[in-house]
Amino acid sequence: MRLALFDLDGTLVDRSTAYAHAVAGLVQDHAYGPEIEQWLLTELADRADRSAFDRLRTVFSLNESADHMWRSYVDRMAASVHCRPVVLAALQQLKRAGWSIGIATNGSSDIQGAKLAASGISDVVDGIAVSGDIDIRKPERRLFELAAARCGLSLADGGWMIGDSPTTDIGGGHQAGLRTIWLRGGPWPDALPAAEYTVDDVTDAIDLLLNENPE
Repeated sequence: MRLALFDLDGTLVDRSTAYAHAVAGLVQDHAYGPEIEQWLLTELADRADRSAFDRLRTVFSLNESADHMWRSYVDRMAASVHCRPVVLAALQQLKRAGWSIGIATNGSSDIQGAKLAASGISDVVDGIAVSGDIDIRKPERRLFELAAARCGLSLADGGWMIGDSPTTDIGGGHQAGLRTIWLRGGPWPDALPAAEYTVDDVTDAIDLLLNENPE
């Protein structure tokens, strides 16, 4: 059994579009003004967790509880995020080819779990490790270890990490002893070792794995 670990946001799903839709829906639901919408778009751009809504409540003197607003945002994200059918089909093909598929993602457990379930990804993969599970974030090795273990495998057996972040996905995967495939995005940091492959779409990465000869 060969191991393929995937990042979630920006790799298997388009978080940027989904979070903008989720913020717009949350603002509309609560009849908030443009100042709150812009604040949320800024605060949640790279990372979303419940603490942001504690700050929101304080900054704008809101009556709604942080728990309620966070839950509303999680529900909105689950409704907004999608995994393209071609990506789900490619993951299923990879699984049929004998690969064990895992997710290694940073983020809060509840929101990442909601996105994985709503997008259908959780029905396809073998193991999921979210940084909120152990309070360790990529590029730390322990998150990759947890993802492999939840697939019933070990990093000692080798495998691949596929993601869009040069530092957390590719750098972290390399340090964990995994081979890597980078989804081309922004500039590549000069000090970071190159990925084995660079592609424009996650389906291209899966095609590379399907044509990979067993080591």
